[in-house]
Amino acid sequence: MGQLEDMAMFIRIVEAGSITKAAEQLNIAKSAVSRRLKDLEARLGTQLISRTTRHSHLTQAGEQYYQQVNSILNAVDALNETTNDTPTRIGGTLKMTAPLSFGLMHLTDVIDEYANQHPNLKFELDFSDRHVDLIEEGYELAIRIRELRDSSYQAKPLARIRCVICASPDYLKKMGTPDTLEDLEEHEFLQYSLGQTNNIELIDAQGKKHYHAMNAKIKATNGEFLTDLAVKGHGITVIPTFIAYKKLARGELVPILQQYQLPILNAYAVYPKNRFLSQRCRYLIDFIAERFGDHPYWDDF
Repeated sequence: MGQLEDMAMFIRIVEAGSITKAAEQLNIAKSAVSRRLKDLEARLGTQLISRTTRHSHLTQAGEQYYQQVNSILNAVDALNETTNDTPTRIGGTLKMTAPLSFGLMHLTDVIDEYANQHPNLKFELDFSDRHVDLIEEGYELAIRIRELRDSSYQAKPLARIRCVICASPDYLKKMGTPDTLEDLEEHEFLQYSLGQTNNIELIDAQGKKHYHAMNAKIKATNGEFLTDLAVKGHGITVIPTFIAYKKLARGELVPILQQYQLPILNAYAVYPKNRFLSQRCRYLIDFIAERFGDHPYWDDF
């Protein structure tokens, strides 16, 4: 292996958090990664990572080496892509994660078209609602529907995400259609349980915010599941339109309390802050943003 490969391996060890995780991401034996790290340290004449049976951490020399090597590898990547800036030549492996429902419902056509445009490109896609540490798990890119709080990441807006309060016609016929916030006291909710609050935030025509505590009959971590139960008449749900739009268009679900607005979220493309963003990621981010935009197709129900 050359010096640049050893630098990249060292970066992977640091960002993965251990030799074991780096070996898993690189799909090579742990002993090979350990041996290459020892060879690198021997060549440099200094210890980069202090290792014990339980813990490992960067030495002062290792911290300095990490910062400098990161800059060097980013510069090399940028130089290579400047030299070969033809989109049709995009290759390598794009490792990306996205929320489960959003990925399954809206990224199939996107990836299909993008893969057809770039036949040399490979994909590793993780569709799940778990929080993925991009750096530790070796992902280049994530799509996230939440506000960015981690300062080690950068984010680019991809699409507006609107939510709707809705229920099935049968449920509303049986329980009555709520016309005011006070009417919600008589109703049960199907609640997305990964949310941080049990309160619904609603904004009236004057811009004033109102909050209502949901009486949750069923909590779940998947929006499609809750939408299906809402169609079957089990209660009111507050759900993103990108999940419920087909059922809303068919009249299987009916919006309620439309005199109020719900807070608008964003879908973001998220990537590590201090790492060169590959051409394959840059083009995909622009491709998705252009396709969805501020008024995505799922809001036309």
